[in-house]
Amino acid sequence: MKNGTTSPSAAHDGLISVEALRALMASGAPPLIIDARFDLGDTAAGERAYAAGHIPGAFYLHLDRDLSGPKQDAFGTFRGRHPLPERDAFAARLAALGMTPGRQVVAYDAADGMYAARVWWMLRWLGHANVAVLDGGFAAWQQAGAEVASDPAAPAAGVFSPGEPLEHPLSAQDLLARLGQVRLIDARAGERFRGEVEPLDAQAGHIPGATNRFFKTNLTPEGRFKAPAQLREEFEALLGGREASATVHQCGSGVTACHNLLAMHHAGLTGSRLYPGSWSEWSANPRLPMAKG
Repeated sequence: MKNGTTSPSAAHDGLISVEALRALMASGAPPLIIDARFDLGDTAAGERAYAAGHIPGAFYLHLDRDLSGPKQDAFGTFRGRHPLPERDAFAARLAALGMTPGRQVVAYDAADGMYAARVWWMLRWLGHANVAVLDGGFAAWQQAGAEVASDPAAPAAGVFSPGEPLEHPLSAQDLLARLGQVRLIDARAGERFRGEVEPLDAQAGHIPGATNRFFKTNLTPEGRFKAPAQLREEFEALLGGREASATVHQCGSGVTACHNLLAMHHAGLTGSRLYPGSWSEWSANPRLPMAKG
């Protein structure tokens, strides 16, 4: 079940509406709700927003501290701005919030799903399928007149460990070996992809052979995800006859790329992969090929 208003017990594995989330919260099996609001330019903004008001029972997870690991590996090599944490460490963080196997998880951010999609992908990376992104985020929750809380949620320890991954990340070396064999989709804004500007990373440009699809292209003017049929048509045009499983997603640091992965999942195009290091890792390595235009 990817969305809709069916019984609260139905599993949600992609997107969830405000109405469906409210029904789940009122059921006998409330979901674990993750507030993932963040601002790359002000890394404390999400925590301030959470303190000012959040969905009742939601826990805040910080992109840098909770959803990312060390920027350097054991040898001092740069891994990108938001490399993945260890699977066991992330599972333990969730367990401390009350996570248990099979429990429904719902992630949200301010509006467009940019950060919530990272949570969605990471739960699936841990082998957990029952995870959904609130379509329209906290903005949609407020627009619906739903209850807002200001007190922090009280954690209740759970038991949770990683299972067989449902998502399989790709390393820079893996991607280098597959350039020309996969459809590489870059989720950054067009001007960054073309190399006209680069406000965050070592160099401007893109990975050779990549196709640009800015992640916000997945949304309607109202900030909701487009209908599955429309997304499927748009992504199939990008795939050029390739299977979804021959698709790799990247962006600046492995965050907005998850939005394109979620959009493909919502469209029924499953099996594509994430390059978590993305342009931030790739552009920092002078031995790797780069392109502009």
